[in-house]
Amino acid sequence: MNKKAIWVIIGLMSTALLGIVLMQVNWISHSLMLNEEDFNNKVLFALNKVAERLEIQEQLEALSYTDNGFARTFYEQEMLDHLNEGNLSVTLSMEKSGLPASQVRLSKTQYLKLVLESNTCTCADCQRKRAENLTKWISFNRSVERIPIAERINLQQLDQFLKEELQDQGIKLDYQYGVYDNHKRCFVIANGHYVVEHEHPHPVKAGYQSLSTSPYRVHLYKDEKQSPGMLMVFFPDKASYLWSTVMKNIVAVILFLSIIMGCFAYTVWVIFRQKKLSEMKNDFINNMTHEFKTPIATISLATDSITSPIVADDPHKVRRFAEIIRQENQRMNNQVERVLQMAAIDRGDFQLKLSDVNLHEVIARAVDNISLQVEKNNGRVSTRFEAEKPVVQGDLTHISNIINNLLDNANKYSPENPEISVSTRNVPDGVEVIVTDNGIGMSKEARKHIFDKFYRVHTGNLHDVKGFGLGLSYVKALMDAHKGRIEVKSEPGVGSSFILFFPFKVGSSQPGSVSASA
Repeated sequence: MNKKAIWVIIGLMSTALLGIVLMQVNWISHSLMLNEEDFNNKVLFALNKVAERLEIQEQLEALSYTDNGFARTFYEQEMLDHLNEGNLSVTLSMEKSGLPASQVRLSKTQYLKLVLESNTCTCADCQRKRAENLTKWISFNRSVERIPIAERINLQQLDQFLKEELQDQGIKLDYQYGVYDNHKRCFVIANGHYVVEHEHPHPVKAGYQSLSTSPYRVHLYKDEKQSPGMLMVFFPDKASYLWSTVMKNIVAVILFLSIIMGCFAYTVWVIFRQKKLSEMKNDFINNMTHEFKTPIATISLATDSITSPIVADDPHKVRRFAEIIRQENQRMNNQVERVLQMAAIDRGDFQLKLSDVNLHEVIARAVDNISLQVEKNNGRVSTRFEAEKPVVQGDLTHISNIINNLLDNANKYSPENPEISVSTRNVPDGVEVIVTDNGIGMSKEARKHIFDKFYRVHTGNLHDVKGFGLGLSYVKALMDAHKGRIEVKSEPGVGSSFILFFPFKVGSSQPGSVSASA
């Protein structure tokens, strides 16, 4: 898959994820709006019930001015039975009660009281009695309209009614409430207490801004020509309550979206990693092809030469070409062995043959092997052995390969006049080996990947650095197996230093993580 197709897929998936996020945000916003609307309806319903119950209590007070006990009993029962029916107004002709013709607006329950309280008797005494009761009732209602609203409300009843009605609607939030006098234009009751009238009775100036701006308000005693006041309620924790109703959904949405986005990010990372790994493997195959092509061609030429009659009759030339074939065959065998070793390391299918290894002796042999190649490039290899205890526990073959790999890399990436040095010193619990060169160095990005399989440091336009990109990954794997650690310090154009730590005893020190610094 090419890079363009990958970015198209990433763009489409990102757009889909963004669409899902926006839909979820819209759904949560809509849920909040519906919950708030439901909350508002419940609060207003409860306030209307409170206002209705206050009016009923006042009507019961009015009936106490009549001497008809049956009417009051019936009225109280009717109030309980029809409390949920609302305030349905009807028109009653006063002529039916023996009074002069006029129109008076009465509630349904009041109308039922007037009709039924006389037990349907039509005698003159009953009609007179009914007229007296109605006159007293009307007189009371007219007189009570002139009383300030604060004096018409029982504080305990108001507090009790409000608490009961809100709880019946399932609202258990803390709240503040107050009664606003429309005539005095100020609050006269607040939170179960009478309010002392302010010099400038503006609700904001009086300290009731929250109540005065609250949308939860109902008019009290609405049957009168002009409502004397309003009941207002404010919920300080309303926002927290509304958010709590959708909080579980929000947490679930965030959790699932995080999982999806995490999986998406991981998938993208895997795609790019696999793409990079695929490119590195392709480079590895190309490098391996070139590495094998030269010895195969050399072996082929040497074989053709040996079969030539001219060479076949010359034992010296036969031995010479046979040695070339042997060397090239050994070269291919070493390359194959390196690949097989890395495969075994990846599978964990290898064991160290531990013995006492003198690092100075191993380094000296490796330096001798690489010296001829370095000298061809007008360079030199120097050693500085400062470790007083150079003997460590390890696998001689693998430790030798580690040192040889590092020296070989130092030579390959120091194309002109290479200066390579190897030094040792004792550190707590082991020996430290430092391999330094004056080569091309590495960038910070390169230092992050040099221990990855098949990774090779870019050399610009130079393509003469041979190898499979397995050397440093092999070194890292074997240092971990020896419970050691490796660190690299490098700067572009300055050179590199590889610092190896070998513990005296395998298992006496924990392997450190690979670190790279400038």
